[in-house]
Amino acid sequence: MSKIPAIIVPCRLTSTRLPRKLLHPVRGKPVILWTAERIRAVAPEFPLFFAVDDSELAGCLGAAGYETVMTRSDHASGTDRLAEANATVGASAVINVQGDEPLVAGEQIRALATGLESGVAMSTLAVRFENPADFANPNQVKVVRDRAQRALYFSRSPIPFARDQAGQVDAAWLAAHPVYRHLGLYAYTADFLAAFSSLEPGVLEGLEKLEQLRALEHGYPIHVGLTDQPTIGIDTPEDIVAFEAALGIES
Repeated sequence: MSKIPAIIVPCRLTSTRLPRKLLHPVRGKPVILWTAERIRAVAPEFPLFFAVDDSELAGCLGAAGYETVMTRSDHASGTDRLAEANATVGASAVINVQGDEPLVAGEQIRALATGLESGVAMSTLAVRFENPADFANPNQVKVVRDRAQRALYFSRSPIPFARDQAGQVDAAWLAAHPVYRHLGLYAYTADFLAAFSSLEPGVLEGLEKLEQLRALEHGYPIHVGLTDQPTIGIDTPEDIVAFEAALGIES
């Protein structure tokens, strides 16, 4: 088993809000290849694999020189897909970068690996909220941490609740308080990853539809590092527009 964490990108072709989004072309290139090229450019020191559930994805990535692992199409979560893939890859730790995160930063990937060094089962990242509308948006997941930088809870609701403001916060309030948006990037030890799929799904996980709550409900600690580099996750046609705008800024 390799001592160097491997990056495994879980790739599912079916998507709800943007059909077949990983193959959606942006400037003539599928989203998944934007992500693949970004990872290879910013974090070349990590072995890179793609856990795919469809031959189209495998063909697209394989033709571009990326290594794929075919997985079942019926996994309940990306974490379960990674567990199946790592049974083949054999890494001692796995960094999970989403296939729809084409602007992931190398600093973020290395921070995930460092987070595991504190002895936790999982590590993830968060960024400060700046926009009150984002803080109120249930699609922007919030996380609160303890003093050891471990997650207390993840929620789609605005947490912590600003009681003195009756929950009505502005940009100044957000700037003055430690209020964090969770980024869907993770690292796991191989042992935890192998055990995760056998854990009974949690009640809170079912309510919030956040699989990381399964780990917390079963007593597994999650390290939450901070980054000042928010990513753009692609879930809707509007996200494609935002990504294209970001490409213009970077170029």
